[in-house]
Amino acid sequence: MTALDLFVSPLGRVEGDLDVRVTIEDGVVTSAWTEAAMFRGFEIILKGKDPQAGLIVTPRICGICGGSHLYKACYALDTAWKTHVPPNGTLIRNIAQACETLQSIPRYFYALFAIDLVNKNYAHSPLYDEAVRRFAPYVGTSYQTGVVLSAKPVEVYAIFGGQWPHSSFMVPGGVMCGPNLADVTRSTAILDHWKNHWLEKQWLGCSIERWMEIKTWADMQEWVEENESQYNSDCGFFIRYALDIGLHEYGGGCGNYIASGTYFEPSLYENPTIEARNGALIGRSGVYADGRWHDFDHMRIAEDVSHSYFTGTRRLHPWEGETDPIDPQIGRGSGKYSWAKSPRYDVPGSGHMPLEAGPLARRVAAGAPAGAAHQDHDPLFVDMLDKLGPSVFVRQMARLHEAPKYFQWTKQWLSQLYLHDSFYTKPEELESGKGFGATEAARGALLDWIVLEDGKIENYQVITPTAWNIGPRDSDGTPGPIEQALVGTPIADVDDPVELGHVARSFDSCLVCTVHAYDGKSGRELSTFVVNGMV
Repeated sequence: MTALDLFVSPLGRVEGDLDVRVTIEDGVVTSAWTEAAMFRGFEIILKGKDPQAGLIVTPRICGICGGSHLYKACYALDTAWKTHVPPNGTLIRNIAQACETLQSIPRYFYALFAIDLVNKNYAHSPLYDEAVRRFAPYVGTSYQTGVVLSAKPVEVYAIFGGQWPHSSFMVPGGVMCGPNLADVTRSTAILDHWKNHWLEKQWLGCSIERWMEIKTWADMQEWVEENESQYNSDCGFFIRYALDIGLHEYGGGCGNYIASGTYFEPSLYENPTIEARNGALIGRSGVYADGRWHDFDHMRIAEDVSHSYFTGTRRLHPWEGETDPIDPQIGRGSGKYSWAKSPRYDVPGSGHMPLEAGPLARRVAAGAPAGAAHQDHDPLFVDMLDKLGPSVFVRQMARLHEAPKYFQWTKQWLSQLYLHDSFYTKPEELESGKGFGATEAARGALLDWIVLEDGKIENYQVITPTAWNIGPRDSDGTPGPIEQALVGTPIADVDDPVELGHVARSFDSCLVCTVHAYDGKSGRELSTFVVNGMV
C-alpha cells in the first residue's frame, strides 16, 4: 500500500487562501485537512463602533456576495432596534438579494467550476471534445455567453441599490431608494433578457415552467431525453457528461445540512423579530441531520476554536463569541491549523455536529414536509439524495436548479411593488439590545449576531457559509464538511489532482490553486503545479 501526502495551496478561485493537505492511499484520499490561511478580524474591527457600522464593514468581507452581507447585517439591526419595515422595503431587499445570487450562478458555473471539465484527464470520454468546445476558459462558446450575461441581474441590483458591489442602501427600517415605474420596467426587461438569452436558450433549452415540473431524479433523466433542445442544452450536456466522468460518485461530505433561510413574505415581517423569522421565510430554514428534519434555532449554534488560531477551548454561542487571535506558530504546537473557526449545531438528540451549508442544504430544507402556503416546497433534491446520495454532481445541480426558481420569485416581487407606498420607516435607535440577522448567500447560510451596549457595538460575530464548510476539526476531533467530502475522492493523477478541485469548488468556498505534492514517507517534494485552469 502506497501512502502519499499531498499539499494543495490554494484550492479555490475566489478570495483569500484555502490550503488543503490530503493523504492518498492506493489512489484514494483517506484523510484531509483544510486550512484557511488568512486572518481578517472583522469582528475586532466592529467592536466599539456605531451600531450601523456593520452595514458598511461586513459587505467588504466579500466582493462577490456583499449584498448578502448587507442584507443579514440590516436584519440583525432590525431585530435589535425593533424596527418597522414597510412591505416595499422587504420586497426591494428580496429583489436585490436574489439578483446577486442569480448573477453568481452562471458566473460560478462557467468561470470557476466548468473549466475543470476540460482537464486532460477526461480526454477518454466520448463527450470530452464537446466539453472543450463549450467550457474551455475564455474561448468556450458557452463560457463566453454565460460569463458575459451573468452580469445582467446585478444591473437590477444597481438600479435599486445605486451600485453593485458594496452598496449600503439597505438600512434598518427599509431601503434608501424611491424607484419609479421606469425602474421597475427596466428591471423587468433586464431579467427577461437574461432569461431569454441564457437561462432558457442556452442553459435549459426549454421554458422555465417546463423545468420546474421536474420533481424527481427520474423526471430529470426523462427531461434530458425528451427532445433535442434539452438534450443538447448546457444543462442536458452537463448532466450527461458529469455522469460519464463520475462526478456523482464522490464528494458526498457529512450528509447533514443547515439552511438559515432567506427572503421574507412582506406582510409577515413588517416588524422583524427573531422569533417570527422562520414562519415569515419564503426560502425555508431548517436543519437536516441523521435522517431527520429540525426547525432552525440560532441559539443552538456555537463556534469551536480547538483547532483554530484563537484562544479559548469552550464552544460559544456567537452573542458570547470571542475573536482573540494567536500566533499560528504557537497554535500549531497545540494542534491548531486554521484561521477558520468550526461552527457546530446542537442537533436535538445528537449533540454538536458539523453541517454543510449551501444550495444543496437549501434544497434539502425545501424538501421537508410542506410548510405554509408562501413557503418553498420542492422535493426534487430529497429524491436525488435518496437515489444517488450526496456528491459533487448533486451539489452542482442544486445550485443550478435555483436559477429558474429565483428568477420566478424576483419577477413576482417586482410585480408586487406599490410605488406610491413608503419604502422606509425611521427607527428608534435603541442604546442596548441583541440582534440576529441571517440570509442564504449564493454559497449558503450567512449569519450575524450583534450586541449593543451604550449605543455602541459590544460584540459582533459573523459566520459565513465558507466557515460552515471549511471549518477544521472540533474538540471532539470531528472533521469539517469539506474535510469529510474529500475523503474517498479517487485521484487518477497525483500530478494533476483535478478531482480535489471538483470537490472543493462544488462548495464554492469563498477562498482562493498552486499545488505541492510531497512523499508521505520521505517528505520529498514530488511536484509543484497549479490546479487552476485559468492560470
